[in-house]
Amino acid sequence: MDEKNINTEEVVSEETAETEAKADKKENKEIKKLKEQLEKAETDLAAANDKYLRMIAEYDNFRKRSAKEKEGAYADAYADALSAILPVIDNLERALMFSEGEALTEGVKMTLKQFEDALSRLGVEAFGARGDAFDPHFHNAVMQVEDAELEAGTIAEVFQKGYKKGDKIIRDAMVKVAN
Repeated sequence: MDEKNINTEEVVSEETAETEAKADKKENKEIKKLKEQLEKAETDLAAANDKYLRMIAEYDNFRKRSAKEKEGAYADAYADALSAILPVIDNLERALMFSEGEALTEGVKMTLKQFEDALSRLGVEAFGARGDAFDPHFHNAVMQVEDAELEAGTIAEVFQKGYKKGDKIIRDAMVKVAN
């Protein structure tokens, strides 16, 4: 009976070893499959995260671009409105040059002063004066003249003042430049 027991034990041991080997193979397959699924999930997560970050950056760029366009539209509308008013100021200045009656002169001076004060409150600055250096970005030279008193490239006479608000040029100054 001992021999039968030993054979049975050997058979049971062999069966147990085979069962364990099959179980190990099955576990290894499952572990491999789970690792593959984990890697795929990590790859998908990284791709989704990258897409999310790109979308946030794109939205931020859109927001900045929209704000800049809005500022530009406001500045252009502001410049258009002021451009419509500037000829009135020019005519008041001309009226002062050629007016003879003192009451008329005082009235025009007061009106001109009110316009200039209003522009100043709006942040609009006049530029272009005799003796200033000529700059083609700010001045429109319509004439040149020989002037011994002034250096070459200097404004000799201003026909029309230039106006700007901040960095935005509303109108170039129309000037005569010394050679």
